[in-house]
Amino acid sequence: MGNRGRLIAPGGLRDELAAVAEDEPTSGESLAEMAAQYGLRPSSARPGLVPYLVKVWQRRHFIFAYATARNVSMYTEARLGQLWQVLTPLLNSAVYYLIFGVLFKANRGISNYTAFLVTGVFIFAFTERSIVVGSTVMRANITLIRALHFPRACLPLAYVLVEFQQLLQATFNMGAALFMARVGAGAQDISQLIPFLLRVWRYFCGVMYSIAALPAELPVWAKNVLSFNPAAVYISLTRFAVMSSYRADAPGAQPYNAARCAIFTVTKTPSMQAYCHPDITTSELWLAGVGWAVVMLVAGVLYFWQAETRYGRG
Repeated sequence: MGNRGRLIAPGGLRDELAAVAEDEPTSGESLAEMAAQYGLRPSSARPGLVPYLVKVWQRRHFIFAYATARNVSMYTEARLGQLWQVLTPLLNSAVYYLIFGVLFKANRGISNYTAFLVTGVFIFAFTERSIVVGSTVMRANITLIRALHFPRACLPLAYVLVEFQQLLQATFNMGAALFMARVGAGAQDISQLIPFLLRVWRYFCGVMYSIAALPAELPVWAKNVLSFNPAAVYISLTRFAVMSSYRADAPGAQPYNAARCAIFTVTKTPSMQAYCHPDITTSELWLAGVGWAVVMLVAGVLYFWQAETRYGRG
């Protein structure tokens, strides 16, 4: 028997011991130096950014499969199954219609308020769920993180794919989910606070009302801040894409007419809004949408990657 518990051929004991002696670090040679000599590195060390992104891309099939499995399992015990993915925002839209459309008359200045409201609720819900889930994803999958070695960014990306609805907004949401995944990984209190912050955000991005139809007394810069916040940008772009009435009544859709624009200011007649000067053009919204998507995705990836070795420590 050799010193490693293996049977060896005659004369092999001496060779075995010689090999062990060669492998043992010499006096003054540290284990770190020996590891460097043989090109070894800690398995938990954070890889470089480019190799990390390559590993994430190589596991794209896992991300899609994991997202599909999560999507199916979420509603396995419900009789209506995945239909709840549509019913939930529709029911929320009905509640908001009753409160804002009927009680607060937020439908003034909007031709098709039902479509306007449903579009806003669906689009904001996509971002809301992505951020909420992103803030808990690392702690919720701590067992998987400790059991398998894979780029941790796969988890928040998979959860965003569950909520995937449109490409540009999904890009922004992936970055936001990665950002919140790192923040929420080490502080459960953050995850409890996120829903309240998102509720405030919902009321400032034009989900239930038209930002363009806000009172004229509101400063232009304040309207621009509301219009250019990311959720409002993606909601507006989606409404432009799917609602012909929204495009027809948008400021700037018709040649400027001071008299008709004044009528809209007083009566909030939707068709008269088209004759007003636009504070923000559609091209500016597209630029803002692309900018928010790129900036948030890059910032989210970098911020998440820098803490790659911390996830799973508990």
